[in-house]
Amino acid sequence: MGLREMWRLMSRFNSSKRTNIILQHLAPDAQAQRPWLTGPAAPWHVGSSQTGARTHVPCIGRRTLNHCATREALCRRLDLDFPASRIRMSKHTEAAAEVLLERKGCAGVITLNRPKFLNALNLSMIRQIYPQLKKWEQDPETFLIIIKGAGGKAFCAGGDIRVISEARKANQKIAQDFFREEYMLNNAIDSCQKPYIALIHGITMGGGVGLSVHGLFRVATEKSLFAMPETAIGLFPDVGGGYFLPRLQGKLGCFLALTGFRLKGRDVYAAGIATHFVDSEKLGMLEEDLLALKSPSKENIADVLETYHAKSKIDQDKSFILEEHMDKINSWFSANTVEQIIENLQQDGSSFALEQLKVINKMSPTSLKITLRQLMEGSSKTLQEVLTMEYRLSQACMRGHDFHEGVRAVLIDKDQSPKWKPADLKEVTDEALNNHFKSLGSNDLKF
Repeated sequence: MGLREMWRLMSRFNSSKRTNIILQHLAPDAQAQRPWLTGPAAPWHVGSSQTGARTHVPCIGRRTLNHCATREALCRRLDLDFPASRIRMSKHTEAAAEVLLERKGCAGVITLNRPKFLNALNLSMIRQIYPQLKKWEQDPETFLIIIKGAGGKAFCAGGDIRVISEARKANQKIAQDFFREEYMLNNAIDSCQKPYIALIHGITMGGGVGLSVHGLFRVATEKSLFAMPETAIGLFPDVGGGYFLPRLQGKLGCFLALTGFRLKGRDVYAAGIATHFVDSEKLGMLEEDLLALKSPSKENIADVLETYHAKSKIDQDKSFILEEHMDKINSWFSANTVEQIIENLQQDGSSFALEQLKVINKMSPTSLKITLRQLMEGSSKTLQEVLTMEYRLSQACMRGHDFHEGVRAVLIDKDQSPKWKPADLKEVTDEALNNHFKSLGSNDLKF
């Protein structure tokens, strides 16, 4: 069929009918030119999510047709000699929009692309990032990996926990798959053989911390906002929180974990979460300079980051927001029980201490006890051992009450008044606590 006839057909039918009509005329020619397009292993297809019908011809969808503004563009889309490897599969179209994976210059670039949802991480995104990370790690032409968030407001505000909670009510196994595969990705970032650079501009919480903090380089800006607020939703600071939080200065990690305290701007660097600090308006230039490097070593990359860091003047002389309180934080949070930490805060009686006490008293009692033990045990474990422990904790939380109640109160009804069960620390028994840390046997996380 010639282009003129094809164009005539396109103009006669609305977009919902164009694809089927064109494919009916095109299919015989396609099969004649490329006999391997037919059969169960054919790499191209067009399908309907409603009917499941599949036709083994080049993948053409409504969006493709709508975006073909010229005959030449349409021809390029339909060219039967065009390599199959260069065609994006239709079944991945929607998922691919959530995360962009691109090779630019010397780097692989990951862009979290859900700005309306503050780039919250879901299972589909994890399943795209993990294999691509592994491919780039083995690719001799890829020398570094950059991860960033779209939209300017957030790097990644956390995991898409509302979906996880709702899936449990529908008896779906998303909670098992999500946490397992998320933690596998966290470990892959930590062990990545290529320099991994996270541009943690904007909100970076929970799952977003897991996508950044285990990498070799983390670049904060004056708009960075870091927090691990999981105890407020009946969870715990996961994604390796049991590993990196106890390794921060003094008892800062324990304080951040139990209170969900937010660090902003240069404080994210001062706390040791970020390795560098760059003015947000220079991020684009920084990325360009990194991409322009020729076969860079880890030291070359570090030099570029250090140059931008040294030139940043924003809040340069400002002291760390918690600096005046660190001695007391180290004292209060060195206790071995949550009850003793609370007593320490009460006895101190200062306005800062009472403010933290007020915050802690709003958190899930179960989460507080889980978290303190998680950090105490994690301080002497490897990251993989911590992630195995945290996977056990995640599944126990999914089976329990508080996580789903926390999601309801914070994200669904938004009344900010969760009804914890149990509601008092004294009612969280040692047996209940121990059950959270029990092995899952054959279902344990394995690397």
